[in-house]
Amino acid sequence: MHLKKHIFLIDGLGALLSLSLLLALTLTIEGFFGVPRQALLALCLLPLVFSIYSLSCHFLKPLRWPLYLRVIAIANLFYCGLTLGLVMAYFQSLTTLGLLYFVIEKAIVIPLAIVEWRLARE
Repeated sequence: MHLKKHIFLIDGLGALLSLSLLLALTLTIEGFFGVPRQALLALCLLPLVFSIYSLSCHFLKPLRWPLYLRVIAIANLFYCGLTLGLVMAYFQSLTTLGLLYFVIEKAIVIPLAIVEWRLARE
């Protein structure tokens, strides 16, 4: 698979997965994260926007795709920073499973953002 050709699809589907997991865990398992439900629901807006953006880029195939890829790479890193701030703000009430979720998500999103940035520079 040619990574450049599918990077927006990978990013968009990953954002949909993040959104789905956040919503499913927030709405079905009260207290799973140890973070207030309103904060998590607000956090859900970013993966929703990111998925629309990346999937649109995948299907519309913009000519200046490196610029669009840089935008989503920066947005992904911003999302990681925001969730890190959320983890720090609610660390005392954060559950072990909640912490594990955020660590695993960041372990996936940060390398993805790095790959996106490098692909945009090629």
